[in-house]
Amino acid sequence: MLHQEFEPPEELRDTIKCFWYNRRDFGKIQSDFEVIPDGYAEIIFHFGSGCSISSPEGLQPLPSPFIMGLLNQPVIISAKNCLEIISIRCFPWTIFDLLGLPSGKGGVHIFEHPIAQLQSTLDKLVHAGRIGEALDQVKQYFLNARSQVAMDSMLFKAGVAMTKANGNMPVSQVAEAAHATIRTLERKFRQSSGYTVKDVSGLMRFEQVRNQLWLNPDVNIAGLAHDFGYTDQSHLSREFKRYSGTTPAAFARKAKKRKQVVINDFVVFIQS
Repeated sequence: MLHQEFEPPEELRDTIKCFWYNRRDFGKIQSDFEVIPDGYAEIIFHFGSGCSISSPEGLQPLPSPFIMGLLNQPVIISAKNCLEIISIRCFPWTIFDLLGLPSGKGGVHIFEHPIAQLQSTLDKLVHAGRIGEALDQVKQYFLNARSQVAMDSMLFKAGVAMTKANGNMPVSQVAEAAHATIRTLERKFRQSSGYTVKDVSGLMRFEQVRNQLWLNPDVNIAGLAHDFGYTDQSHLSREFKRYSGTTPAAFARKAKKRKQVVINDFVVFIQS
């Protein structure tokens, strides 16, 4: 597997966390992988034999691009052969405004938008191995889009405060940092992301714990609970299971076992 991340230009840093490219060969047999929640929303372009999402009705093919919004539980994606992805990782309070779309709840969003016109050009560049040029096309598209959108400075200030605190900040303090009342901030947050400040903060905090467990499976879980502002280890375990479907200890055991086979095989979208 090849995974690369790229910082956005300065003009996009208030809306986009990063761009990333991932290439993975699943072989000829259809394989599943799990997408674990985090504090971001993604615009996903994919290339190759395609991918599908698992649903009660079976596998549902995903168009390119699609939006992977905020998740409150893991989702299962299925693919085979070579799957290549170019993703735009956005702050959840900016993604819909950036695309000029009405906000929606989390999960997978299939949408119609002029951005889909990039698919043909990107497909040719990715197929030719010209990943840098493909990313340049994506960056230029969003530079143009950003120049035509007025982002809410209140949400930007709130997002900066939440990010610096790794999600461990009361809503009242987030509102204070954004120079807004709690009521106004919550209303704006719901309008822009479809979620409350508390919802997004919880995902941010979970993401930090998840990353720590993946990078250091032997870390003390009670210590993590203290470091990230959970009431106690039981509180952390409940929240972790809520978002991941498993306990912190079980996740750590999985991470430790996986690291015996491959190093640094963890990315936000594709979770090994």
